Amino acid sequence: MNEWIAIAAELFVAVAFGAMIFFAAVMAPLIFTKLEEETAGRFIREVFPRYYAFLAILCGIAAPCLASTAPVVAAVIATNAVCFLFARQWLMPRINDARDREKAGDQSAGPVFERGHRVSVFLNTAQLVTVLGSLISLLSA
Repeated sequence: MNEWIAIAAELFVAVAFGAMIFFAAVMAPLIFTKLEEETAGRFIREVFPRYYAFLAILCGIAAPCLASTAPVVAAVIATNAVCFLFARQWLMPRINDARDREKAGDQSAGPVFERGHRVSVFLNTAQLVTVLGSLISLLSA
């Protein structure tokens, strides 16, 4: 039974990594090159909450399943789950608010948006790297 749980956890981590790569390499470039700016913005606002929730769920399920066999990886994956929730519930609403204020003419909101966007990109990149590292660790064990 424990072997099946470990395999399922590895699969969840692999799916999380694949989803992150697919979004970064395929979806984001398509959204911003094929859709008009206004449509792309609305679409991204619909996609990101689902993206973050999906990844938080995958990591949130995988982490406790790995706790007994790979406790360090479990901690890394659990941290990623928390970071996905942070991005969904706290960071993205603030980025969206700053963008809305900037579009409405509030010049002070532009730097707030840019800073939030940089934090979001950095966080997502760090998560991508740590999920990949976790996957490599699991598959090489």
